[in-house]
Amino acid sequence: MSERITVSLGARSYDIHVGTSVFSRAGELLSPFARGPVPVITDANVAGLHLDPFVESLKCAGIDARPIVLDAGEGTKSFRWLERLCSALLTVGVDRGGLVVALGGGVIGDLTGFAAAVLKRGIDFAQVPTTLLAQVDSSVGGKTAINTAEGKNLVGVFHQPKIVLADAGVLSTLPRRELLAGYAEVAKYGALGDAAFFEWLETNGAKALGGDEAALVRAVAHSCRMKADIVARDEHESGERALLNLGHTFGHALEAATGFSDRLLHGEGVAVGMALAFQLSVKLGLCGSQDADRFTRHLKAVGLPASIADVPGPRPSVDLLFEHMAHDKKAKDGQLTFILLRGIGQAFVTRDIPNEAVRDVLAA
Repeated sequence: MSERITVSLGARSYDIHVGTSVFSRAGELLSPFARGPVPVITDANVAGLHLDPFVESLKCAGIDARPIVLDAGEGTKSFRWLERLCSALLTVGVDRGGLVVALGGGVIGDLTGFAAAVLKRGIDFAQVPTTLLAQVDSSVGGKTAINTAEGKNLVGVFHQPKIVLADAGVLSTLPRRELLAGYAEVAKYGALGDAAFFEWLETNGAKALGGDEAALVRAVAHSCRMKADIVARDEHESGERALLNLGHTFGHALEAATGFSDRLLHGEGVAVGMALAFQLSVKLGLCGSQDADRFTRHLKAVGLPASIADVPGPRPSVDLLFEHMAHDKKAKDGQLTFILLRGIGQAFVTRDIPNEAVRDVLAA
């Protein structure tokens, strides 16, 4: 059970392989790009679950795999760990014609892609995402970045991978909370541009989360296909690609306000952020309340948070959230950029939003 999706970018086009036995073919799929030592970057959690069989697959294909294991967690997306990783890659001896492999979730993919982009002025890399969130979002499209004290993903570059290997079979090892966090990004695709897909998720989303491999592969493949099409039309986010940030302006502010901690995973922040985007759209008279309620019901039905009150711990103040939103990388000329909705499947980009309306939604 597998699908191949192409991100069409001319000479830099690449394939996304989605299925339930992609890991077993990793050596075969990566060998066309592998020259010399191939560093495999992962974190301590993923290493214990997947590193040995993955490296064995590479070695069976004659690839000289060199594992580099980093600490797990959002804190690894930092200047300190970027420096450590670059030093480790130079020690391994990877050259400009070589390949670096990111084996892990969004943190590992973002950090590894950034390191590959800046090391020796650019080295090829492959994305092998092991979380649902990374498979449907961060591994596709070439966004790489690290976090700073001012906010999330504020330092980074566009650097497209050579190939993406998304094995839905490895998702069975994810804790339920991590799986749900990734599902928020799946629901996002239905909300932003495919009402029929959202309707399918209302019937089949729980099956995918419950271990139905066919439903899970379809959800991942459809999400990747939607993102691939958008990236092909707008690689550097000058227009349509911004729609993929639905929920992120609110979500990133919530993540920053909670210290990028386990209080709120990225996907959980996006889920709350999308619910807030719907609420703001209703408040501005852009969207009917029935669509907003329907979307929020689905989040709650699968077990995702759908309001700021659902975030554990002390509630962040409106001023603090607004301050973090001001640092959002999508802000232009002092105006915040929002992805709002006219209904499910009908997202659009706007900057002409009164601050008072945003504050009202944050305070509700």
